[in-house]
Amino acid sequence: MQQGMAGPLRGRRQQQQQHPQQLQQLHVPPAQLEDPGGHRHLHGCETPLQERRPEGLQVSSGLQDMSLRDRGGRRRDFHDLGVNTRQAMVHVQESKTGFSGKMIKLTTNHFRLTSRPQWALYQYHVGYSPEMEARRLRSALLFQHEETIGKTHAFDGSILFLPKKLENKVTELFSRTRNGEDVKITVTLTNELPPTSPTCLQFYNIIFRRLLKMLNLQQIGRNYYNPSDPVSIPNHRLMVWLGFTSSILQYEENIMLCADVSHKVLRGETVLDTMHSLHSQVGEERFRDACAKELIGLIVLTKYNNRTYRIDDIDWDNNPKSTFRKSDGSEMSFVEYYKKQYNIEISDWMQPVLISQMKRKRGNIQGTVALIPELCSLTGLTDKMRNDFNMMKDLAIHTRLPPEQRQRELGRLLNYIQKDDNVQKELRNWGLSFDNKSVSFTGRIVQGEKIFQSGAMFDYNPQFADWTKETRGVPLIRSMPMDSWLLIYTRRNYDVANTLLQSLFKVTPSMGIHMNRPSMIEVDDRTEAYLRVLQQRITPDINIVVCILSSSRKDKYDAIKKYLCTDCPIPSQCVLARTLSKPQTIMTVATKIALQMNCKMGGELWSVEIPLKQVMIVGIDCYHDTVSGKQSIAGFVASLNQSVTRWFSRCVVQSRGQELVDGIKTCLQSALRNWLKWNKSLPSRIFVYRDGVGDGQLNTLVNYEVPQFLDCLKSIGTDYSPRLTVIVVKKRVGARFFAEIGGGLRNPPPGTVVDTVVTRPEWYDFFVVSQTVKNGCVAPTHYNVIYDTSQLKPDHVQRLTYKLCHMYYNWSVSAPAGTACTQHTSICSFMEVEPCCCIALRPLLHTQLSTELCFSCGTSAATNTRHVSPSARPSTECKPVYDVAGGHWSWEVGGFASVLVLCWGYVELFSQTSINNRQYKFYKYADFRALCCSDCMLI
Repeated sequence: MQQGMAGPLRGRRQQQQQHPQQLQQLHVPPAQLEDPGGHRHLHGCETPLQERRPEGLQVSSGLQDMSLRDRGGRRRDFHDLGVNTRQAMVHVQESKTGFSGKMIKLTTNHFRLTSRPQWALYQYHVGYSPEMEARRLRSALLFQHEETIGKTHAFDGSILFLPKKLENKVTELFSRTRNGEDVKITVTLTNELPPTSPTCLQFYNIIFRRLLKMLNLQQIGRNYYNPSDPVSIPNHRLMVWLGFTSSILQYEENIMLCADVSHKVLRGETVLDTMHSLHSQVGEERFRDACAKELIGLIVLTKYNNRTYRIDDIDWDNNPKSTFRKSDGSEMSFVEYYKKQYNIEISDWMQPVLISQMKRKRGNIQGTVALIPELCSLTGLTDKMRNDFNMMKDLAIHTRLPPEQRQRELGRLLNYIQKDDNVQKELRNWGLSFDNKSVSFTGRIVQGEKIFQSGAMFDYNPQFADWTKETRGVPLIRSMPMDSWLLIYTRRNYDVANTLLQSLFKVTPSMGIHMNRPSMIEVDDRTEAYLRVLQQRITPDINIVVCILSSSRKDKYDAIKKYLCTDCPIPSQCVLARTLSKPQTIMTVATKIALQMNCKMGGELWSVEIPLKQVMIVGIDCYHDTVSGKQSIAGFVASLNQSVTRWFSRCVVQSRGQELVDGIKTCLQSALRNWLKWNKSLPSRIFVYRDGVGDGQLNTLVNYEVPQFLDCLKSIGTDYSPRLTVIVVKKRVGARFFAEIGGGLRNPPPGTVVDTVVTRPEWYDFFVVSQTVKNGCVAPTHYNVIYDTSQLKPDHVQRLTYKLCHMYYNWSVSAPAGTACTQHTSICSFMEVEPCCCIALRPLLHTQLSTELCFSCGTSAATNTRHVSPSARPSTECKPVYDVAGGHWSWEVGGFASVLVLCWGYVELFSQTSINNRQYKFYKYADFRALCCSDCMLI
């Protein structure tokens, strides 16, 4: 085992000897990165802190090396602080608050930050003559004059923050180094910052994070956790650390701390344990590939310094006996380093070295960091773990805290802050304090929606926003026939496949779905077997393919979906065998599967009343492949009818990690053409729900994407000027709301709207609670209207948003966010770098799509389209051919054949011949030409 894992020290080792400067970057996190001071521990929740930091060691001295880009994240959300979008919308400048609905008393997880009267933060620039390069030396020389600047200060090497104003605007100080060199220090006042300034808000957050360190909470990423009181789940070899998220911002009337409970899940196994397990499973030949596939991209925790790293590579040419060059030029092995620095004995000297690329400078480390597998604990959960019902149930007991317990944990944190003498002394020195009671205010519950299905109208219980029972057995708005379809299964799942089939025959008649018996195909439980059958058995008349999978292996699922979405676009439905193994739930499961299949084939399930006429709903999101690092995909969907049940879709390939979308103008133009085709007129209102906007990108979004919308509308015609509303959707928010009911705290019901107190004064924003949860706390969704010419009242925008939450066809309950913002995310996750804009997106949507997305002839053919490149555009020299053996359509252009179109039922057979021993069917070019349009080209 050890021999196979280590490998000879060659390749990278030789390269590093040739490039000593590069080798110097390959090192473990140095001890200098450790926090100063002793390690005190946060004991059990009921006991006060016992051990204390020495009285002379204050947080201010710990802030000597502070910068406004503190460790644990760049806090790009602060870049959004100066973005005032509300001032440009005249109709909400005075008030952005709605009034409809029933009032409800709410408590939140926000705590007011107060400061002494006339409080200000004073910013100084510090210059040195002669110039001093070392930041530690700068700090030491400056702090020789604490009688002048005071003991409470924050300094990052050039900028000094003080809670008081010095007597003179320019203060000159003189210090002497240990070498006897005289240094002149010039301290110049550059700014007097009010409490609400963006710089002050950043400063508050840094101060608060330092206070958490004083309580001995360990920073991991942006959050702080308590490693001294872990919760063990021995049955599953898991450990949970309780922690907190925090953010201090200016809200409507006050500066407040938004704090929430967080949990870090650690596995009881190290990376080396996982490697040993993989070696026993796959053997020597496939071992390294298996390790790369399993480990690269994972986040690990090194307990000797409680830091997290992402595994970016595995260096098989180095091991713990390998040496690295220190900053002083000397060399030391990893074994020696860990023994000397942490008193840790490395047991396996033949294990490889893990590589982590530091995206930014962390302390003294920048570039490549080497880690030892046996010292790295795995964090998070694997897909296999997430699919383990018992494990997730046991884990939820500790991580999904109910409202009252969640608030108790936050209350204890605030109590510790109030009772800790050192923390309070630091806060007093800065003139700051926190309320220990969370903020309460009044919210509203908007009216529940009525569900329309096949001419019938249904109400639901507003406490749950679930209409599954009410609409059961009612025909769908538009049902699609399943005349010809495939059911693929493995031999051991034969009984499961028959159970599913019989259940579908029972539930589909009441939905109005006509279903014939499928072609049932048995395959081996291998990815290659599934793909071979798909290549051989898919014909132009197939409506949908259903695959029953034995396990939740991602590679198999992705391979099937990739083939059925890109190589041979056709609607598909994958089902896990264990999902169908419980007799008591099979009818419910079959009903949900039938609904999803109907959607993917172009059906419509239910609708809600949309009082606005001629309104188009647009949804945009981005998908990023963070593991393999491929290009990002932006998804774009737009409604095509008044009831918001039919959709146009498109994907745009972007640079890696890019959030802002380049091809919006082209996407919207195509959507408007399709709207015109369906409605014989253009929409008078357009609502854009933009999801997936990263922190700090709001200003760029306003100045980059919104102009694309406006340019597109101008290009349609000078007389076309629809009202446009652009709303940024954020589902991952720290805010939590709790309803005060019967003297206790409960989750607020669906339809709860919050547009005051905890919203931002410079934004036209609001929160909506749109779903219920059985365990834990419900998470609201934040909506920020960044552009609006609709002139609608806030009530109307909020109601429309909540209506759209009912149109997520994957669930017969209200969804966490507007359907236009969530339904297309699944499109993006299967796209590779090569897809075109109209690549048969319908099979991946959870809602019904237009069956003529890429065609302008007005027919109703169920169409799937695939284009390889713009050069393959049909011309008079092109001939459409169908490769019988390959199972795909091609355009043959001067000997070059490119997979292009799959289109059923609207062409006439012209001839059939054999080319290169493969059978091809030729169709009249004019028939294909009539079906193709300019929308089929790449963006």
